[in-house]
Amino acid sequence: MDLRRLASFLAVAEEGHFGRAAARLFLSPPAVTAHVQQLERELGVPLFERAPVRLTPAGHRFLGHARGLVDAANAAITDMADLAEHSDDTLRVGVMGHGSAELTPAVISAFRHLRPQVRLTLEALTFTEHTSALLEHRVDVAFVRPAVTDERVTVDVLTTEARIVVIPAHSELAAAGELRLADVLDLPFVALPPHTPRPFTDYLYFTEARGGEAPRPGPDHAVTPQEVLMSVAAGRGAGSALSSFARFYRWPGTVCVPVVDAPWDHSVLATRTGDRDPHVQLFRGLARSLAPRFASGAGPGGAHPLGGQQDDRDQRDHHADAGAAPGGAVGD
Repeated sequence: MDLRRLASFLAVAEEGHFGRAAARLFLSPPAVTAHVQQLERELGVPLFERAPVRLTPAGHRFLGHARGLVDAANAAITDMADLAEHSDDTLRVGVMGHGSAELTPAVISAFRHLRPQVRLTLEALTFTEHTSALLEHRVDVAFVRPAVTDERVTVDVLTTEARIVVIPAHSELAAAGELRLADVLDLPFVALPPHTPRPFTDYLYFTEARGGEAPRPGPDHAVTPQEVLMSVAAGRGAGSALSSFARFYRWPGTVCVPVVDAPWDHSVLATRTGDRDPHVQLFRGLARSLAPRFASGAGPGGAHPLGGQQDDRDQRDHHADAGAAPGGAVGD
């Protein structure tokens, strides 16, 4: 049975109009009419009354069959497309900076334990690749910050952390045990390239606290934490980060100081919306399952709740696999 005829039948049944059905399918009205007439001849019964357009009793009866046939065909096409795309059995993991702190190597280790036959590759992401590496299919999952605001991307919130500012060790503010936003907004911040995604720029510069205004720019541009730290150590600018940054980047000439009144922010695992690849779904499940075990790294005392905005779809997918992962093992 020709799927084009079925698609035309379903469109007319749902729109109640041959012209609207044609526009929806990007076909001409005569083509849709011909498809329905051919289907009626094939089945030997009329499917529509024409004035006004409505289903006949036979059309109502056939409607469920048609939907089932089209759904089955689409499922088969999707399944084969996924198989072709991942025929090399590879999962590509993007990591911006230190990812989601200690949770990142734990998830990678658990995935390798459960899927040793899958080739897992790691790609370091710059600040400008907040979403582009994922949307350009250069990686399949990505540990980034802050949360992505793009309907093409699904995020699972993994950590929620306090904010810090990274400043030169010789700065007058360096000796302070803690700072407030009013202390840091006038600092010259390391500049980002113009094509850096806005959510990351707003995160780095505390843009909301500035009322939307840009910071005083330092002379240097940076797209990696290392470049930020080199500029800060030279006294040429400041940067900001989540609190876990201080555990991963100890750089001579720099100091990390908490900004106590800055809103806490997230690190997330980002995936393409609708990606049903089993490797991606397992990786997501492992990340969500292991995240609570690292709650103590989220901020002062680990008091702030984790995962308040994560995507709960497929929460139970691969639950058994996630439970079989090594108990919070870090590293690989």
